[in-house]
Amino acid sequence: MTNRNNGFWAVVQMGLLAWSGATWAADQVYVANEGADTVSVLDAASFQTLASVRVGRMPHNVQVSPDGKFAWVTNNGEPGPMADAAAHKGMAPGAHGAMAQPGAVWVIDTGTQAIVARVPVGMHPAHVVVSPDGRLAYVTNGGDNSVSVIDTSARKLVASIPVGPFPHGLRISPDGKEVYVANLKGGTVSVIDTASQKAVAQVAVGKGPAQTGFTPDGRWAFVSLSQENAVAVIDPATRQVVRKIAVGSVPIQLYATPDSRTLLVANQGSRQKPGNTVSLIDLERFKVAKTVVTGAGAHGVAIDREGRYAYVSNTYANTVSVLDLKDRKIAKTVPVGQAPNGISATP
Repeated sequence: MTNRNNGFWAVVQMGLLAWSGATWAADQVYVANEGADTVSVLDAASFQTLASVRVGRMPHNVQVSPDGKFAWVTNNGEPGPMADAAAHKGMAPGAHGAMAQPGAVWVIDTGTQAIVARVPVGMHPAHVVVSPDGRLAYVTNGGDNSVSVIDTSARKLVASIPVGPFPHGLRISPDGKEVYVANLKGGTVSVIDTASQKAVAQVAVGKGPAQTGFTPDGRWAFVSLSQENAVAVIDPATRQVVRKIAVGSVPIQLYATPDSRTLLVANQGSRQKPGNTVSLIDLERFKVAKTVVTGAGAHGVAIDREGRYAYVSNTYANTVSVLDLKDRKIAKTVPVGQAPNGISATP
């Protein structure tokens, strides 16, 4: 009788899991494989690959919406043999900086992994972020020095905001009031006011700003300086750089832990001399507390909602490193597609 009961409850539990699609969607990691025209979907519990989704050419960045229902992916338009040959001719995977052509944002349903929308944006889109309320998506267009604003419900462009030279990474402040945009070739961060949808300030930060970030408590903002091997710390109240922290070679993406105590910085290096580390910065002392070896070309960083794991895309190794933030050690290395770049975990 006991065995029968156990079997019954096992079936019930499996049925509940199958019924609750949100259970699965809440534990996924999305990786934009720029050299493969795909997005890898990983299970955040088992670290296994769940799916490989075909998207547009050279997808650079991916961002899961705050409700976890959709993943937004920047790319360079429809795939195809002729277009792919033109896009990749004379270029190594990930060498997106030389490109300047019309692009799009594709939308993946995280429940079915199907493409449900394609939204045209500006020239060579790089990064995409979704507002905390889920209503708007912001996209940097490196080819025409603008940020596209998309209505996520209507899935159409509603504004185009001029910013600095070659905007790349961007993030939204925790209160949703401002967007910080790293202008890679301008040495500045543009500050967009989300109420007026206008750039209201430019902050001089240093050489090669690649990506911005915030602590969840909103106290600090950051920008990686890829040509200085450093991170600039910005006081959002004054919009001034208050200090710089030396990290590894060619830092790209950065991400603060949920408790606002640690900043992770991926040090990509170059193709000729790849970086393979993540710097963990103590935000009380503003010093690197630990450097963790990941894989060649550490580029993208995402952290799960509990602050248990960080996920690092390794562009030159075609892998994702899973970093246990408690032990500060790599727990798993997962093969993905060619030239993995942007990465995002469901909230």
